Amino acid sequence: MALIVQKYGGSSVADADRIKAVRDRIKRTVDEGNQVVVVVSAMGKTTDGLVALAASVSANQDLTLAEIAAKEREMDLLLATGEQVTIAVLSMALQAVGQPAIAMSGSQVRVVTEPNHTCARILYVEPNQIQEALALGKVVVIAGFQGVAIDEKTGLPSTEITTLGRGGSDTSAVAIAAAIEADICEIYTDVPGILTTDPRIVPKAQMLAEITCDEMLELASLGAKVLHPRSVEIARNFGVKMCVRSSWLDDAGTVITSPRVGTGNLKALEVNRFVEAVSIDYDQVKIALLQVPDRPGIASQLFKPLAQQGINVDLIIQAVQETEGVNDIAFTIPQAQLQLAEVVTRSLEIGANSVTVDANVAKISIIGVGMIGRPGVAAQMFSALAASGINIQMISTSEIKISCVIAASDGEAAIAAIQKAFDVPVQLHQPFTGLVDITKTPSVRGVALDRNRARIAVQQVPDRPGMAAKILNQLSEQNISLDTIVQSQSDRGVNEIAFTVAIADMAKAETALSEVAKTLGYGAVSCDGNISKVSIVGSGMIHQSGIAARMFTSLADAGINIEMIATSEIKVSCVVHDNQAEQALKLIHQEFNLSGDRTIEVPSAIKS
Repeated sequence: MALIVQKYGGSSVADADRIKAVRDRIKRTVDEGNQVVVVVSAMGKTTDGLVALAASVSANQDLTLAEIAAKEREMDLLLATGEQVTIAVLSMALQAVGQPAIAMSGSQVRVVTEPNHTCARILYVEPNQIQEALALGKVVVIAGFQGVAIDEKTGLPSTEITTLGRGGSDTSAVAIAAAIEADICEIYTDVPGILTTDPRIVPKAQMLAEITCDEMLELASLGAKVLHPRSVEIARNFGVKMCVRSSWLDDAGTVITSPRVGTGNLKALEVNRFVEAVSIDYDQVKIALLQVPDRPGIASQLFKPLAQQGINVDLIIQAVQETEGVNDIAFTIPQAQLQLAEVVTRSLEIGANSVTVDANVAKISIIGVGMIGRPGVAAQMFSALAASGINIQMISTSEIKISCVIAASDGEAAIAAIQKAFDVPVQLHQPFTGLVDITKTPSVRGVALDRNRARIAVQQVPDRPGMAAKILNQLSEQNISLDTIVQSQSDRGVNEIAFTVAIADMAKAETALSEVAKTLGYGAVSCDGNISKVSIVGSGMIHQSGIAARMFTSLADAGINIEMIATSEIKVSCVVHDNQAEQALKLIHQEFNLSGDRTIEVPSAIKS
């Protein structure tokens, strides 16, 4: 007998017929001798309807930060009702066919969270009520996406309802699976497993038999909608076995693997140590092309010749420039390839104002799970460096690593500062270690498109220690999670720092940064909600030069301009205009031959 957690998303429980189909699957699982806990989302597009209802009576514009906070509490109360409808209806459906069941809200189960509204993180789940109901032979049907806030004064659960953010039912399911030590957590959705890309855009996307937690974290954080990234974090930290399957079919699905065994604290499910180690790489050379024309094809014209010479490019940064029509592009390479890379770069006629080379740099990184989604982690790193008088020359981020390029002479001081800030060991620099054998994995596992992002650009940031920390601290204080963070390379004494946030946080981020612009000494804050981020992910790209160049060339050949670039060891991301986003995804997917022979059928109920 196995203890199984099954999670069903909104499309799987969209109407009475779908709920009956889910009921039948649950009943079969129980009849096979298993104990079952079910976590559900709101039915269909219920949450969208509730959000629209709130918008019809309460405008978001011109609110103060205090007014935004007050509104977020009421939104949690409203949105939590969606899942409560589903649990009651599904529980009644099970009882109607003779299967004992009990419905429980997040607060009834005691999914205890931080006291933050609309995006709370789970502290712990009390398993007692679930275990007692299972012992009586009942299926326990739990509302995902929601919990109850901790009372910071007493340390006990309060009566304040919180929600985990959109997609948080995945997080609820895996957290509950960890708390009750389930044998497996099955995530049921409208596709047969993890695919190489969105089948709504590329119908012949391939299904993956397996994928690593680290690759899945990157894809999930980049907008691949099958799994919420926080759910994968918990699975990775606590050794929860996961499988993504279709609620419409009986296919085996995709298994999510990890070489780690969970050792986390079950009383701190989402607030475990998220920085695991610090590493430094002195084998770095920084090359920057300044004031390059901002037009389609420039990145391809630069990185394709480098790839043809076998030059292994590490970080690539292209940020937003105040001067319209130009960009700065900077990248790092190994020391041994300096001479060849410099010759190739200086020989290119792409209109750069100048080319600079700096061999006296190092890349310092913090490594962990889900850091970029936690407000304050990057700011804490940058603050630690600033306190030691260390200037940051370049910034690049991913879901599992935050890297800064600094002067090599600051390396030892930087290590000491970050070790003190996070109380973590030093990890010798080595290629990505999230897989057992990265030489046997595809160079590109999948392509993700995130259309739920806005770009914030902070102009004329003084090039001195502490500025990045001050800017990010402003956002951390407002509990705004950042995604891609890039800092441009400049020779003008000022830099541009750009990052992406959820569209819902754009106004709040702009307000928070604009209010202190004069005090902190930077220039204008600009926002753009008409962008999308398209990314490739794959651990195999570590061993192959030219992967990024192929991506850039596929976009250049179609006349698609790249507005921002950020890379990590297993990911390359480009920001493009939203009206070219789907075309960009299709081109990149085709470039890496990721399509299969089978057309993935998305149920018609989901397309509408």
